[in-house]
Amino acid sequence: MPDSHDGPHAPEVSPVTSDMTEITVVGEDDTGLIANVTSLLFERGINIEDLDQAVREGVFRMTMHVDTGEMVCTEAKLREDLRELGDELDVDIKVRFPKDRETQSIAVLVTKESHCLEAIFEAWASGELGADIDVVIGNHSDLEPLAEKYEVPFHDIGDEKGTPDEAELLDLLEEYDSDLIVLARYMRILSPDVVFRYEKQIINVHPSLLPAFPGASAYMQAIEEGVRIAGVTAHYVTTDLDQGPIITQRAFNVPDDATEEQLQRIGQPLEAEALLEAIKLHLDQEVSVHRGRTKLRNPEETDAQLGAPEQLDELTPDRPVDGLGEFLAEQDDAQAEADD
Repeated sequence: MPDSHDGPHAPEVSPVTSDMTEITVVGEDDTGLIANVTSLLFERGINIEDLDQAVREGVFRMTMHVDTGEMVCTEAKLREDLRELGDELDVDIKVRFPKDRETQSIAVLVTKESHCLEAIFEAWASGELGADIDVVIGNHSDLEPLAEKYEVPFHDIGDEKGTPDEAELLDLLEEYDSDLIVLARYMRILSPDVVFRYEKQIINVHPSLLPAFPGASAYMQAIEEGVRIAGVTAHYVTTDLDQGPIITQRAFNVPDDATEEQLQRIGQPLEAEALLEAIKLHLDQEVSVHRGRTKLRNPEETDAQLGAPEQLDELTPDRPVDGLGEFLAEQDDAQAEADD
């Protein structure tokens, strides 16, 4: 990872507390990959605490969290051995020791809309983000001045039509090795190769209450369908467009005869808010994914707003519900018998 940004806008970031070493393996699928990697670790006294592996379209990906507290070699030697094994197997193997993650970092992907990137920069400058911003990557150069204002590197990977060079994108993501990739209104679909390599490390914000109105022009879709409530969703990115596990949502009323521009003005601040909340939940390791759904690890210990504000609960009626009338009739009968 390049040196951390140390310009005048860089805030202090709290260290991450995790004692697990993370090892990732990505490459062309082949027989014996898991056995070769795990055997090397066992021989060096390393315990595997968690292992997740998958294959998609011939590409193999494995992520392991291991305990290196009692390993019988140095960290430098383990890096060297895994690098040599990766060369031998023709796969990429990365190791991230706990000290490598003392300060978390994010890479932000953008197109032309500035509101989400601006909110992320403001949260970072005020020390509320909980991570450094390594780099901003765009498929247009429109937001480069905003990145320059905060002295964060900006890379334009788009051609004259905004078509991104995904080989360059993958090279940049590997170079900066950020903990999280944030799509701050990045208006391009990531290829399965990018998504698969960084599964559960990419968060997007979409201008609808998913799973309703996926894809382009979500606000216009809401208008055309005549909905009375619209909203925004921050979610993990998967290879299925706008169908990844939902993290946070925000909703708002749709005015009569609303235009797309009106909904954008209402929705954009909520897009930024939902995205920031999702980023913080991920960085603080407060949210996990299980069977395609997100869950809070300790719901009683968080004050995060995942959906509608709590005030809405006070306005939601609690009756009538199915069976309540029968229950009350039985109570009345019992009371009548008692009176007799």
